[in-house]
Amino acid sequence: MPHPFRFGVQLAALPADAWVQRLRHIEELGYSSVFWPDHFTDQWEPVAALAAAAAVTERISVGSLVYDVDYRHPVVLAKASATIHLLSGGRHEFGLGAGWMESDYVEAGMPFERPGIRIERLDEALQIIRAMWTQERTRFEGRHYTIRDVARAAELPDGSRPRILVGGGGPKLLALAGRHADIVGINPRMDRGRVTRKTARDCAPERIRQKVAWVREAASAAGRDPDALELSSLTFVVALTDQPSGIREELARQNRMSVDDVAGCPLFLTGSGAEIRDRLRAQREETGISYVVIQGRDPELLERFAADVVTPLAGT
Repeated sequence: MPHPFRFGVQLAALPADAWVQRLRHIEELGYSSVFWPDHFTDQWEPVAALAAAAAVTERISVGSLVYDVDYRHPVVLAKASATIHLLSGGRHEFGLGAGWMESDYVEAGMPFERPGIRIERLDEALQIIRAMWTQERTRFEGRHYTIRDVARAAELPDGSRPRILVGGGGPKLLALAGRHADIVGINPRMDRGRVTRKTARDCAPERIRQKVAWVREAASAAGRDPDALELSSLTFVVALTDQPSGIREELARQNRMSVDDVAGCPLFLTGSGAEIRDRLRAQREETGISYVVIQGRDPELLERFAADVVTPLAGT
């Protein structure tokens, strides 16, 4: 059985005088989650934002998309994420990544090490964080971290912990996700440290199939059930229109893709509500992707997308 459809909203900031109303309205519209990224650009800090979001909502999940392991020591992050999980009544989706945006590192004066090192660090951090959620004391000796008998992050209810989300675009990071994650984000590769004209092409339909295969193979090799993993995608562009040819042609030109690949790329959702619904059903059948996260900059678009796509599909 495929996973039921879920829909999330990625936010960066909200109006200071209306953030509570905006979050509650997103919840009322039927979205499953709100996410915050983790960059040093003009955005709200995610730990504070997610704790606040948890406090003013009742049902919607609050998640990081994703914390950067290089900005936050795993002991500190284990405690922060466990606290958000408690404050939200078990609604925290804990996303952690290896870091990708080089400008963050440059601006903060941190070394931007090669991907393999950052992925190793992520692997160790996830082991430490999971242990701190479940064990009274954690000890760990690795290449990047040494943890000496640190106390449990928080007294979580038995069997309750944040769901782990790991996204990636290359085989090493997606294999790590297959071993550790409950939710896997199927993303483009970001090994250049920035978005380029080649980024979207790495999410053409045949590339998505390959990425999902890497996840499933790694999960099976680790003794996990690949079908139990929830697969997600982050959409860059949503255009609800009965005449999508123009925007597809422009996206194809900007990203050096074919129009057909733009129409089938999960980074772009273009077309009428009915066409997008049909495409998401077909994508889930072919790849298993059932959790779709869209950008939350435009409140009017969030309402239209909720009416045309979320309400008919969510939970089915």
